Amino acid sequence: EHTLQANITGFELKQNYPNPFNPSTVIKYSIPSGLNNTMVVLKVFDVMGREVSTLVNEPKSSGMHQVTFDASEISGGLSSGVYIYQLKAGSFTEAKKLLILK
Repeated sequence: EHTLQANITGFELKQNYPNPFNPSTVIKYSIPSGLNNTMVVLKVFDVMGREVSTLVNEPKSSGMHQVTFDASEISGGLSSGVYIYQLKAGSFTEAKKLLILK
Protein backbone atom coordinates (compact mmCIF):
# COMPACT_ATOMS: atom_id res chain seq x y z
CA GLU A 1 0.00 0.00 0.00
CA HIS A 2 1.26 3.47 -0.89
CA THR A 3 0.62 6.78 0.85
CA LEU A 4 0.90 10.16 -0.86
CA GLN A 5 1.06 13.10 1.53
CA ALA A 6 -0.85 16.16 0.42
CA ASN A 7 -3.13 18.81 1.87
CA ILE A 8 -6.36 16.81 1.74
CA THR A 9 -9.47 18.52 3.05
CA GLY A 10 -11.93 15.64 3.23
CA PHE A 11 -12.45 11.91 3.10
CA GLU A 12 -12.81 10.57 -0.42
CA LEU A 13 -13.31 7.17 -2.00
CA LYS A 14 -12.23 7.04 -5.65
CA GLN A 15 -13.66 4.83 -8.37
CA ASN A 16 -11.53 1.73 -8.82
CA TYR A 17 -9.30 1.47 -11.88
CA PRO A 18 -9.41 -0.37 -14.16
CA ASN A 19 -13.15 -1.04 -14.09
CA PRO A 20 -14.31 -3.52 -15.33
CA PHE A 21 -11.34 -5.67 -14.34
CA ASN A 22 -9.95 -9.21 -14.23
CA PRO A 23 -8.37 -10.23 -11.96
CA SER A 24 -7.13 -7.14 -10.09
CA THR A 25 -7.99 -3.46 -9.67
CA VAL A 26 -6.70 -0.53 -7.61
CA ILE A 27 -8.87 1.35 -5.10
CA LYS A 28 -7.70 4.75 -3.84
CA TYR A 29 -9.02 6.69 -0.87
CA SER A 30 -7.98 9.76 1.07
CA ILE A 31 -7.95 10.75 4.72
CA PRO A 32 -7.94 14.48 5.55
CA SER A 33 -4.79 16.25 6.69
CA GLY A 34 -4.33 16.27 10.45
CA LEU A 35 -6.25 13.03 11.04
CA ASN A 36 -3.70 10.40 11.98
CA ASN A 37 -4.51 6.94 13.31
CA THR A 38 -8.00 7.09 11.79
CA MET A 39 -9.57 3.62 11.92
CA VAL A 40 -10.19 2.59 8.31
CA VAL A 41 -12.23 -0.38 7.11
CA LEU A 42 -12.45 -1.11 3.38
CA LYS A 43 -14.54 -4.13 2.42
CA VAL A 44 -15.93 -5.69 -0.74
CA PHE A 45 -19.46 -7.12 -0.79
CA ASP A 46 -21.53 -8.99 -3.35
CA VAL A 47 -24.87 -7.52 -4.47
CA MET A 48 -26.65 -9.58 -1.79
CA GLY A 49 -24.65 -7.77 0.90
CA ARG A 50 -22.40 -10.71 1.78
CA GLU A 51 -18.84 -9.75 2.64
CA VAL A 52 -16.38 -10.99 0.03
CA SER A 53 -13.11 -9.48 1.25
CA THR A 54 -11.65 -7.11 3.84
CA LEU A 55 -8.95 -5.05 2.13
CA VAL A 56 -8.12 -2.67 5.00
CA ASN A 57 -8.92 -2.94 8.70
CA GLU A 58 -6.40 -0.82 10.62
CA PRO A 59 -5.59 2.75 11.63
CA LYS A 60 -4.27 4.93 8.80
CA SER A 61 -2.55 8.31 8.65
CA SER A 62 -3.79 11.29 6.64
CA GLY A 63 -3.04 11.31 2.93
CA MET A 64 -3.94 9.40 -0.23
CA HIS A 65 -3.84 5.62 0.08
CA GLN A 66 -4.26 2.86 -2.46
CA VAL A 67 -4.86 -0.85 -2.17
CA THR A 68 -5.03 -3.58 -4.82
CA PHE A 69 -8.03 -5.91 -4.84
CA ASP A 70 -7.16 -9.21 -6.52
CA ALA A 71 -10.34 -11.21 -7.11
CA SER A 72 -8.30 -14.32 -8.00
CA GLU A 73 -7.09 -14.50 -4.36
CA ILE A 74 -10.63 -15.02 -3.02
CA SER A 75 -11.29 -18.60 -1.98
CA GLY A 76 -13.31 -20.28 -4.73
CA GLY A 77 -12.85 -17.25 -6.99
CA LEU A 78 -15.43 -14.59 -7.76
CA SER A 79 -17.84 -14.84 -10.64
CA SER A 80 -18.34 -12.06 -13.16
CA GLY A 81 -20.69 -9.35 -11.98
CA VAL A 82 -21.18 -6.24 -9.90
CA TYR A 83 -19.69 -5.94 -6.43
CA ILE A 84 -19.76 -3.09 -3.92
CA TYR A 85 -16.74 -1.72 -2.10
CA GLN A 86 -17.31 0.33 1.04
CA LEU A 87 -14.98 2.63 2.97
CA LYS A 88 -15.63 3.43 6.62
CA ALA A 89 -13.25 5.93 8.22
CA GLY A 90 -14.26 7.62 11.42
CA SER A 91 -17.84 8.83 10.85
CA PHE A 92 -17.38 8.78 7.05
CA THR A 93 -18.93 6.01 4.95
CA GLU A 94 -19.03 5.74 1.17
CA ALA A 95 -19.62 2.89 -1.25
CA LYS A 96 -19.04 2.41 -4.97
CA LYS A 97 -19.58 -0.37 -7.49
CA LEU A 98 -16.93 -2.40 -9.24
CA LEU A 99 -17.36 -4.89 -12.08
CA ILE A 100 -15.53 -8.17 -12.58
CA LEU A 101 -15.53 -9.48 -16.16
CA LYS A 102 -14.09 -12.92 -16.80
